Amino acid sequence: MKTPFPVAPKLLFFPLLMKTIAPVELQKILVGQPGLPVLDVRTPAEYAEVHVPQARNEPLDKLQPKALYAAGSLPKDGPVYILCRSGGRATKAAELFAREGFDQAVVVEGGTQAWCDAGLPVNRGSVKVISLERQVRIAAGSIVLIGILLAWLIHPGFIGISAFVGAGLVFAGITDWCGMGMLLAKMPWNQSTGCATACKTA
Repeated sequence: MKTPFPVAPKLLFFPLLMKTIAPVELQKILVGQPGLPVLDVRTPAEYAEVHVPQARNEPLDKLQPKALYAAGSLPKDGPVYILCRSGGRATKAAELFAREGFDQAVVVEGGTQAWCDAGLPVNRGSVKVISLERQVRIAAGSIVLIGILLAWLIHPGFIGISAFVGAGLVFAGITDWCGMGMLLAKMPWNQSTGCATACKTA
């Protein structure tokens, strides 16, 4: 039986049958139906830097599917397209939709990065930001380095700092939940928004 909207289903072992769509295919749909809901679940700062013109910002750490449906912000009988930078946070958002009883979420493959790489239209702001994924790597690496230096220069016990961060990264890899990422998403520099101007990628 055909699906009511063109998506490429991809089986994930946990926790649901994830529906996905390629950026080019979504753009074709939006040309004819520009009012379809597209949610960008990155931080406000990332969204302000560059985003799909039809997308509205609903940061993952504040996303509440039930509230959006209750407010009439999302249609109950159609797809809700979700994207982030490269797909990880969008997948988490789709899982959240499914846990709350909504199966309309469709993840945009490769996220905003793939959208830009395909040369599709975007809105760009004037300020460059560091993506949340890169911020996590920078923060984790910095803390590990500090722990090693303190253990070397002051007391060996400080190596526990590095061990704690390493254990946290292992936990994040196993569970696909990153506490450091959620914490960084709430930082002031990730909440600021800038003036975005419409343009097309080359």
